[in-house]
Amino acid sequence: MKQALHFKTVILSDIHLGTEFCKAAEVLNFLEVAHYEKLILNGDIIDGWSLQRKGGWSEADSKVLNKIVALIDNPSVEVVFIKGNHDEMLEAVLNFPISKLNIIDEHIHKTPKGSYFVTHGDRFDSVSQNHKWLAVLGDIAYHFMMGINKVYNRYRSWRGQKYYSISKAAKALVKSIVSSADQFEAKLIAAAKEANCVGIICGHIHTEKDTYLEDIHYLNSGDWVESLTAIVENPEGALKLLHYSDLF
Repeated sequence: MKQALHFKTVILSDIHLGTEFCKAAEVLNFLEVAHYEKLILNGDIIDGWSLQRKGGWSEADSKVLNKIVALIDNPSVEVVFIKGNHDEMLEAVLNFPISKLNIIDEHIHKTPKGSYFVTHGDRFDSVSQNHKWLAVLGDIAYHFMMGINKVYNRYRSWRGQKYYSISKAAKALVKSIVSSADQFEAKLIAAAKEANCVGIICGHIHTEKDTYLEDIHYLNSGDWVESLTAIVENPEGALKLLHYSDLF
């Protein structure tokens, strides 16, 4: 670890426990070494879609879930669990009391610099809302691409070349086209303004981002499948994007 991890708040999304390519070990490592007063789990933490298709639930996934439950039971840490579109059908696919997680739809996070509207983001995505079959098909295609990506990067490693994610590039291209057509970010900015917030925090599209749009601080936490990114709030109340590779 390159530096001590002391935060007021940690925000993670799109961990996708229950999928083959989830980086559960890295998630657990981050959660155990960081110190924080508040943890926001902003959707797609457990992948009910994958588990319904008999996706893999590993021992590492169980350790992350147990860590989350331990944090919920810890009175010194506030845990906010926000529902994502993949956090569905969990009662049917997990032998676990889901009510323990206290899953909610959205959250207002207050900082000294103003309030942030926290939402997974799927309700602002017309494909997720109106064409679920297409979203599920896209998810299956993404997992297929991840498999190809694994083989491709073994070849690149053998050739002495750096890692390159064709699955992330393909997903980013498709999401950018859909988001542009759907005005995904514009809808989020409008929602932040309607809630009288200075910023919006989301996930969903697996594209990490920290920028300003129309004077609204737009933060996307990325994912823990490929980008391994989180949003953190420092002791002074400033929010920023953090990469796992910057710390370990």
